[in-house]
Amino acid sequence: MTTTDGPLDPDEMDIEFDLEDGALGGGVSAVGALTIATLIDGPVTRTTPDATLYEVAALLAADDIGALVVDDGGDGEEEATAVVTERDVIRALANLADPAEVRVHSIASTNLVWCDVTATVAEVAELMSERYLRHILVEDDGDLVGIVSSRDLLGVYAAAEDLDD
Repeated sequence: MTTTDGPLDPDEMDIEFDLEDGALGGGVSAVGALTIATLIDGPVTRTTPDATLYEVAALLAADDIGALVVDDGGDGEEEATAVVTERDVIRALANLADPAEVRVHSIASTNLVWCDVTATVAEVAELMSERYLRHILVEDDGDLVGIVSSRDLLGVYAAAEDLDD
């Protein structure tokens, strides 16, 4: 399985907010014009449909992330077939599911929502808000290149807000 380096840290992002010379200007409003590509950092963490809740929880905790892509890998190609989130795991445990027995395929969402890597932060934020989503898959020329979370968006907006102050 591929892992990531954890959640995005706005202080470590390669985004420069130079409000004095107007490079982005406008702080928070300028963030909305950034492409999602600026938030994508590293490979996507994946799991298999047959992984247990224990395995999923361990991956989520180890990488400090909120979602995994479920990849059936049946044809040797990496293909996102579902997404399993920390909330899915919590919901299953709240229903007294046995974490050693329950498999990802029984709790993961197959209703995948994608955006293109060229979408803006504002467009993705609006899509998340309209559809009540916390995670959106990001594609580039048909290939999965990342997952953007509401936490990622909040982090970049918060960093810009700090600059406005």
